[in-house]
Amino acid sequence: MPDMSLDLLELLPASWRDVMKPHLDLEVVHRLETFVAAEYEAGPVYPPLPDLFTAFRLCSPEQARVLILGQDPYFKEGQAHGLSFSVRPGVSVPPSLRNVYKELRDDLGVTPPSNGDLTPWAADGVLLLNAVLTVRAGKAASHANQGWEHFTDAAIRALNAFERRVVFVLWGGYARKKAVLVTNPQHKVIEAGHPSPMNPAGFLGSRPFSKVNAALEEAGLPPVRWV
Repeated sequence: MPDMSLDLLELLPASWRDVMKPHLDLEVVHRLETFVAAEYEAGPVYPPLPDLFTAFRLCSPEQARVLILGQDPYFKEGQAHGLSFSVRPGVSVPPSLRNVYKELRDDLGVTPPSNGDLTPWAADGVLLLNAVLTVRAGKAASHANQGWEHFTDAAIRALNAFERRVVFVLWGGYARKKAVLVTNPQHKVIEAGHPSPMNPAGFLGSRPFSKVNAALEEAGLPPVRWV
């Protein structure tokens, strides 16, 4: 049976491919494709391949006005579905997302959804991106440093090139390192600690949701409906 092959740029929605390609080294992308294809073939890898680019499919470059950057996907079966911090309805809400919901309630008085599915945020212009887009089952960060970071940095660079404001939300030390990619002064970077319960300070009380909406409204853009 032939080895599985992947064409990541072909899988990527065309609108994202157009804006990311100028920021991509195709040699790095080809090495990444070889690695990811072999990992999916060896399996199990999360998210399932059809969900790999959910974030890009649900939020086009034209829609994107906020980026929330995660590190890598959830590594337990049934959790990751291609949106950072999100899980499908019916899946137990992970601890980090519970803290995000707690902050949402404290910040804006919004009653959090009964499930962990953040699809409505994505559909409202929030790009829920992980820096690394795949993970081997049960092994956090197992696909780090294989080329995904270069690929998702290209998405950040593409957003940075936009003339209109984009708000970049960076939670935790790993995400905050990406602030250097945001060089255009019309954009806004909002940083805080990671929402993980293992991080005892730095996230709760940071009021990111009201800050995002204030930054959007300041630029004449509609606020996000955080529901």
